[in-house]
This record gives sequence, C-alpha cells and structure tokens, in this order.
Amino acid sequence: MWARRGRHGLPARAGIDLSVECSGRTLGEKESFSMSTRREFVSALGVVGAGAAVGFRSAAFAIPPIKREGPPELKLGCCAYSLRDYLTGKLEPKLTLDDFLEKCAEWKLDGAELTAYYFPKDPADAYLDHLKQKAAALGVAISGGAVGNTFCLPPGDKRSGQLALVKTWLERTAKLGGRTMRVFGGSPPKDTDPEEARGWVVECLQECCAAAAEHRVIVALENHGGVTGTPESVLAIAAGVDSEWFGLNLDTGNFHGEDPYADLAKVAPYAVTTHLKVQVSPKGKPAQATDFQRIVEILRAVNYRGYLSLEYEAKEDPLTAAPRQLAEWRKLLG
Repeated sequence: MWARRGRHGLPARAGIDLSVECSGRTLGEKESFSMSTRREFVSALGVVGAGAAVGFRSAAFAIPPIKREGPPELKLGCCAYSLRDYLTGKLEPKLTLDDFLEKCAEWKLDGAELTAYYFPKDPADAYLDHLKQKAAALGVAISGGAVGNTFCLPPGDKRSGQLALVKTWLERTAKLGGRTMRVFGGSPPKDTDPEEARGWVVECLQECCAAAAEHRVIVALENHGGVTGTPESVLAIAAGVDSEWFGLNLDTGNFHGEDPYADLAKVAPYAVTTHLKVQVSPKGKPAQATDFQRIVEILRAVNYRGYLSLEYEAKEDPLTAAPRQLAEWRKLLG
C-alpha cells in the first residue's frame, strides 16, 4: 500500500513512494507538491481552476510522474469483468464472486479486481467481510474495485447521484481491502464543449478524492473513450486534480490512435493499476494481438509497481482463454 508524501500529512504506506519530481528535484516530506506547484503544471497545460473549462496544449506539458521505490514489480491479476457472462448468468454454469476468487487462485494469480456490477444490490458488510476472508484464505489479494459511472455532468441531481455511487464503492472497496478503485470520466453530452466536460470531470474527481482520502483508497481514472479517449485529454484532467489519492488506471486496449503503444507510454508514468487487454486496435487497422512484451517494457521503463489485471473481451470462452493467456504472460514475465 502507498501514498504520495504530500501536504496533507497522510501516512505513507509501505512499498511505493509517490513523492514527485519537479525541476530535477524530489518533493518529499519537507518540500511537498503544494497547490501552487500543482497550479504551475495546470497552467502549463492550459487547465484553469475548478468549475471552469479544462484544456491542454501539448503532451509535452505533463504532470510530474509518480516516483516509486524499488525496482519494477509486475503482478498478474484478473478483473471480474473478464467472466461477466458467467457472473450474470448469461452463460452456464452461473458463477459468483466466490467462484471468481477460486478461479484466480486456481490460475495462480496475485490479485483479483472485484467489479461492482457483480455484487448483490446494496451488499451487507457481512458479505464484504466474507469475500475479504475468502480471498485471504485462498492467498489472493483483492487488488481493488471498479465502478461504472460518468462524471461528464453539470452540477445537479444526476451528478450528485454519480458522486454518491462512487463514494459508496470507495467505502466498500476499503472494507474489502482493495487499494485502488477504477472510475470512468464519461462521454460529453451532445453539443457540450469537450473542455467544459473535462472541467466537470475534474470537479467530480476532486470531490471523490476527498472521500478516497478518508477511506485510504486510490481513485484510478481509466482511459475509456469519451473525455478520456486520448492521452492528451487524460493528462489534462489528471493535471487538474490535486490529491495524493488520485492516479490512472491504464487500459492497454482503449487508445485507438495510429500508435496505441506510444499513447500508452505517455500516461504510464501516472498509472496506479493496469487493465491488460488481449488486443489493441490502431486507427485504420484491424484489431491485433497485444504485444505483451512491449507493454512490459513500457511499464518497467517507468518503474511500475502494481497489478496487470486481465480484462478479457475477446470472443473465445474466457474460462478457456483466460488461464491460457495468463500462463503465457507469466512465462514472459519470468
């Protein structure tokens, strides 16, 4: 577990140092990454204050990357979403999250990401405790959670509902022992200025990060199309969020430019967790198998320490394809 050593004086968690570098310096306990420093980076990106539009000039103006302690460490995991058709009963046999955890143990995985979609409605604390104990007994870490949401909403009841949803699942993820929770930015409503929509997302993320600090769970924004469809837009949003409890969920299949790997490399320094797809889809080309070794090189280059969680979306039965793919990746990791 970890925390950026920042101005709020939050306790550091062992394993990863999220102090940041600025002008060749490391900003640690005595010289933290202050609001004024953040504003300098935000200004360079063309990002203006909360409640206003969020823009960007160039990927060259990036927020300072996470600094991590120790050598790169890549752990294999799986997202419950990979078995969605079994967890929803679309395919037989219908599986539960207990079954999913057992599959993760059978496949010799380090972690399991529990997607909110597959929980009972309003799960009781006793159920969350059961899953936490089940995972511990199996020797599988609950790496984090994931929720489906949109933050591309102006102030109002709809936005308040989405904020309440995310905050509820931050609390539940904490009770499960997860250290990150994936969130979406969303897609701008029709005729909405994309920069205005980015501003809404920043406002929502800032509010959620306050709740995340309370529960000691990292809000992880995924590159998931819409307002997060390009690395430049992702970085512009990230630059506007001032919190030690914020990072990115790197999804290896969700950039669709001419060179998805180059796009992934731009945002990798800010990743706190990773969803690993079996395919990438470059612009104007058919889907192709993910170059796993290249993904590993990108992550090791930024000293990534965290999970690579399979998020399986291909056509083959995941109960057949997932363990085979994970075994192949494990060999490549060495």
